[in-house]
Amino acid sequence: MKRSQINNQIVKSIGLLRQYHITLPAFAYWSLAEWNRHAAETDEIRSAMLGWDVTDYGTGRFEECGAVLFTVRNGVLAHPEIGSPYAEKYIILDEGQYLPCHCHKVKTEDIINRAGGVMRVRLWNSLPGGGPNMNGVVRVRSDGLVRTVAAGEPFDVLPGQSVRLVPGMYHVFGAKTGCGPLICGEVSSVNDDRTDNYFTESYPRFARIEEDEPPLHPLCNEYTRLVPCLKADDGRTKAYS
Repeated sequence: MKRSQINNQIVKSIGLLRQYHITLPAFAYWSLAEWNRHAAETDEIRSAMLGWDVTDYGTGRFEECGAVLFTVRNGVLAHPEIGSPYAEKYIILDEGQYLPCHCHKVKTEDIINRAGGVMRVRLWNSLPGGGPNMNGVVRVRSDGLVRTVAAGEPFDVLPGQSVRLVPGMYHVFGAKTGCGPLICGEVSSVNDDRTDNYFTESYPRFARIEEDEPPLHPLCNEYTRLVPCLKADDGRTKAYS
């Protein structure tokens, strides 16, 4: 992805969140200069990988397969004293955009339709040897109820509704075409996006970036690369020492 595209998507996402009266933590709006001024205070932010994440999963088709995410809260699996004992994200999707098929081996997550359009979801159980089972049915919890759907059958999650995705449950979700952009919420167990995403295809989790203009805000996986005074500390050294 080009940095200009990432910058534009962050600005667009901030506007959509504000439209629905959602304000992010102060560091979401920091420029690189502000990051440098606050660097000594950001150990937890960096260790838990809080902040912006704009990715096309290496597809080059962000408008179709990609998302803007913002991690508000998280912890560090190996160090429960750091951060929070749970994670929370916003996931902003344009109409027709979706996240590619994947599962987690550690994380349990509720994906919530917070505002905007309709969330379209498809689910699969895991096969014993790994990979999605294309047959049978999937039992999924949704707002205190149990829902049964055929493997891969699309179903809709309306504003205010949610689905619970457990370890080993493959899933695809996105913003249903014809219903406008979507703000999803994710409330989950503590997670590490670098290690706990298992895609059905060889997708990189984070975007490869072409620097065609200066960044407005650093992404959660590039603080030390973009904030000069953090280069001596990878953002996790202090947490893990």
